[in-house]
Amino acid sequence: MTTLLILRHGPTAWNAEGRIQGSIDEPLSDAGRARVARYRLPPESAGLRWVASPKRRAWETALLLGLDPTPEPRIVEMDWGEWEGLRTEDLRADGRMPARHDRLGLDYKAPGGESPREVLARLRSWLADLAADGRPTGAVAHNGILRALYALATGWNMRDDPAEELRNGCAHLFRLAEDGTPSVLRMNIGLLE
Repeated sequence: MTTLLILRHGPTAWNAEGRIQGSIDEPLSDAGRARVARYRLPPESAGLRWVASPKRRAWETALLLGLDPTPEPRIVEMDWGEWEGLRTEDLRADGRMPARHDRLGLDYKAPGGESPREVLARLRSWLADLAADGRPTGAVAHNGILRALYALATGWNMRDDPAEELRNGCAHLFRLAEDGTPSVLRMNIGLLE
């Protein structure tokens, strides 16, 4: 059994403004750095090898936590195409984005962007490699990656509310089968003291 402890990067200025970051390489905000400085990794993090998305917001989070990660491009955030840099509120106001775009299923995508199903494909490849390696791993990634991982582990179709909400400022622990299929061990492990 291989375990995977995964957390989302700290806050950015664009998070605070409601802007879609996707593949844009936005750094942590000063408030985000201060928040991550208060994070304390759970006991399950002891002895893990660490990887991080090469996007600055994830990489900075890992470094602020005192980790020495290896970059893993397969866990970068979902590409939002033409909508990157735009505010969710504005996209909803002019009708380009439905009010509950986060519940439109695995095949929904922004113009020129990537669907959750496409994220699942690259995530499956990474999980299979982790399981084949067998070493317990920690990862710093993005919300889209966490949602895709949870969908793989639970069969969530991204149309209904998930059985458990994926909270920010938390780590999530999964077990990987020999083929890389994840299952939930523990969700929403608080990082703030």
